[in-house]
Formats: sequence, structure tokens, C-alpha cells
Amino acid sequence: MGVSPSPPAPALEPPARAPSRAEVLALRVLQAGALAAVLLVVPYAPFELDRFSVPKELALHAAAFGAGLLMLGAARRLRPTRVDALLAAFLLASGLSALLAQNGWLAARALAVSASGVAVFWVGRGLGAAGASAGSAGPLAQRLLRTLALAVVVAAVAALAQAYGLRTVLFAEDRAPGGLLGNRNGVGHFAALGFPVVVLAALEARRLRGLGLGAAGAGLAVAALVLTRSRAAWLGFAVVAAVLVVGLVVLAFRYRAWRLLGRFALVTLAVAAGVTAALTLPNALRWTSDDPYLDTARNVVNYEEGSGRGRLVQYRTSLGIVWDDPLLGAGPGNWPVAYPGHAAPGDPSMSPHEAGRTTNPWPSSDLVALVTERGLAGALLLALAGAGLAVGTWRGLRAAATPEAALRALTLLALLGAAVVVGAFDAVLLLAWPTLLFWAAAGALWAPETTPALPVAPWMRVMALAVLALAAGVAAVRSTGQVAAMAYYTADGGYAELERAARLDPGNYRLRVRLAQRAGDREARCRHAQAAHALFPHAATAARLARRCE
Repeated sequence: MGVSPSPPAPALEPPARAPSRAEVLALRVLQAGALAAVLLVVPYAPFELDRFSVPKELALHAAAFGAGLLMLGAARRLRPTRVDALLAAFLLASGLSALLAQNGWLAARALAVSASGVAVFWVGRGLGAAGASAGSAGPLAQRLLRTLALAVVVAAVAALAQAYGLRTVLFAEDRAPGGLLGNRNGVGHFAALGFPVVVLAALEARRLRGLGLGAAGAGLAVAALVLTRSRAAWLGFAVVAAVLVVGLVVLAFRYRAWRLLGRFALVTLAVAAGVTAALTLPNALRWTSDDPYLDTARNVVNYEEGSGRGRLVQYRTSLGIVWDDPLLGAGPGNWPVAYPGHAAPGDPSMSPHEAGRTTNPWPSSDLVALVTERGLAGALLLALAGAGLAVGTWRGLRAAATPEAALRALTLLALLGAAVVVGAFDAVLLLAWPTLLFWAAAGALWAPETTPALPVAPWMRVMALAVLALAAGVAAVRSTGQVAAMAYYTADGGYAELERAARLDPGNYRLRVRLAQRAGDREARCRHAQAAHALFPHAATAARLARRCE
């Protein structure tokens, strides 16, 4: 009589690798960068947009530089995928486009934001893998995501403080409640984009206090979002809410995770309280409408008048830029350089203060910026990378063995949905602080096990991250020079200080025009006038000053 073989013993999971000291330090650098990207502002009023955006770009680049260098050892262990290859190709195509751009300074600045974003994504991936085991997120990724959630709440609290009467030189008065981000739309976009991360922090909290703080943070973020009256943010939040509600109900039944639904119910109550408070408590905002929030809700998809019509005009006019160079576009950051050459009289995107300049330095859509500035090549590469990330996340969601893994995949899907919807109608990933939030969270959340790996040598992975980290370091130095140049300009200590400022920030149009107007000798006047005209060829002031030198 034969003896039946005994069943094989279950395979033991290999123990999770403990995070290295370099990985822990990289986490701290990225955490500091995430908070600095919200908090950093300089009080140089003449530069009402740059005084917010440049310090935040400095935070992004410094974080990408420091964390990237610290993660070089871990880069050898990263599992390269098609998404990573497509992102690298996108940066290469963007770099070629930048080399051909009219305004090289703007091109370098915009390209640096993209490069630092990808570097942060790869750092986030490395942190997500550090100490992770099957079905369980690594501790560094969890800490990073909690810090990103905190950054969203800090931005919301600052906006709420301005909405309810706080006045400080760190806030922009004419775009309230922009808080520390300087623009009410920016606050709305940041809140919509970061809401899934805040909810995740609440649902993953180990203690009741953490759940309560997370729920309160979600309520504050949505209250600020409501007060901004940003239609793009409202649409993005609607998509995020739909993804989270439907997804969490499905996960609860799939894994019998009823506790998850109970926690989400508490978050929902906090969000409802935040919306109610925002709509009922009297605030210091000066809206011209008697019922501003209802009017915004009615006009969410109104493109026949107002800012909606202005967007349609801008989108149609921007097609002319694509036609000029469909493959590579006008160059990263060069939409405001090229747009005036196609704008018709009375175009609402054109500045009322100076002919030949746009009101904003970026279009009202990430998609429009991508196609017009990076061309069809760059747009296609980034779209394929985003699609690959979404498909891989969907596969991961369906294959998730634990509710925790499924929840992280669901959070990433909501994050991607917010980025696509909000970015279709406003500038989001063109800016430093949402770039850091999005790419860091995407890297920490993504589990690419369901995506085919590419046979990339370890030294090539290290080299790719090293190149991006060093590029971020150069960009951080340039951002520091831009901040110093703004300080010199604002102090107005004389012509010599303005010259020093121009050396620190050669691509500063405002500085070049001021120097062309104040220089004592003709040679200096013409040098700065011609430099300003080269930066923005359609700008009337620079053209007038340059004509005097003919």
C-alpha cells in the first residue's frame, strides 16, 4: 500500500528588508520639501506670481536633488517598467524642444519642474519598496503619504485663515483665498488633487486620534475647496468622490472590510460639516454675486460666457501654436511667448496692462500647455506613461490580496482622475507644489508588480536618477538666484543693484525692461532692450525700447 504524499508546506514570505539610513534620510528630505513647497513665500509685491511660484520651485528642486542623491543606491533595486521608459523619453523630447525654444530661460525653468517631478516619482517608488512586504506598504511610504496629506491641510488652513479675515504680506489680496499658494484656484486644485491622500491617511490611521485628525483634515480641505469657487477643482473633486465612494463600497464587500466603510462614514461626516461651514459662516471674501457658490455650481460647465468662454477662445487660439511646430511645440514654458502672435484683438487671455503679453504665464489647461509647448511627441509620450500607470494600477487593484493593497491602488486611481480632470481645465502640474504632491504620492502608492519589467542594467537606473538629481540641483541654484534678483529689484537701491539682479536672473523680463529704461549710456540701454525683446518678441514695451536702438 503506497503512502500518499503529504501536501507541500506553504512557502514562507521573505522578511521585509529594513530601510537603509540613506532611504530614511531621503524620506526626511522629501517630507521637508513637501511642507516647504506649501510654506515658502517671499514678500516681493512687484512679482505677484513669481514670489509664490519661485520659492516653491526651489523647494521642489532641492527635495529632488537631495532625495535623489540619497536614493542612488536604492535605484539599483528599482524595477524599471514601460512607464519609467516613457517618462524618460518624455523628458528627452522635452529637452529637445527646449533647445529650440525662443525663450530658453522659460524653457529651462519649465523643463526643470518636469524633471524634478519625475525624480521625485522615482524616489517615491524607492521609498515605497523600502521595508515593504507582500500586501503591506513600506513604513517610509506611509510616512511620506501622511506628510503629503499634512501639506494639503496646511495649504487649506492658510486659505481658510485668509477667507475669514487674516491679513499678511504673505497672502495675495487680489486672488483670495489663495493663502500661501497665492491663488484661490491653486488652493482648489491642490485640495482636489490631495483629497485622496488625506482620506487614505484617515483610513489607514492606527489609532482613533489619527482617524479623527485625518477626518478633520479632509473637512478642512473641502471647506477651502468650496470657498475658492474653482470650477475645475469642483469637477475634479466630484470625480475623486465618485471613485472613492464606489471603490470603497466594492472593497468593503469584496474583503468584508466593514470597518473601512465605518471609517469612511466618519470622513464623510467631516466633509459634510466642512461644506456646511463654508456655505453658512460669514467670511471676508468680496464676491460680486449675491449667491456666489450657487452661481458657480450653475456655471460649472458654462462655456458661453465669462471665464468659460475665455478658455474656449484660448484653446482655439492655442491650436495655431501647435500648427507652427506640431512635433516639438513652442518649447517648455513658451506658451506665453508664442500665444500673442496668434491672438486676435480683444482676446481675454491678453494682458490689459501691456500689449503683446498674456495675463498669465501659463494657459488654463495642462493639456493645452503640454500640446503647445512639448508638441505632439511630448504629449503622446506623457499620455502613454499616464495610461500605463492607470492600467497597471487597475490591474493591481483587481489582483490585490489584501484590503490595504486595494485601498492604496484605489487612492492612486482617484489621484490620477483628479490630475486629468483638473488639469484639463486649469494649470496644475505646470506648477511646483502640485507637481511634488502628485509625483511623490504616485511613486509611493504605485505597486508595479502587474506591469512587465524592462531589462535595464542597474547602472543605467542609477545614472538616470543621478542625471535628474543633478539637474534638479542646478535648477535649485537658479531658483535661488531668481529669489535674490527679486529682492534686489524690490529694494530699488539703484542701477548697480539692478545690474546685479539681471546677472542672477538673466531671463527676468521685468528686470531687463527696467534696466533698458534706466541705463545711463546707450550701449547698456540697447543691450537690455534687445535682451527683453528676445525674451518676448511680441511685447510692445520691449519692442518700443529695442526700436530706439536701430
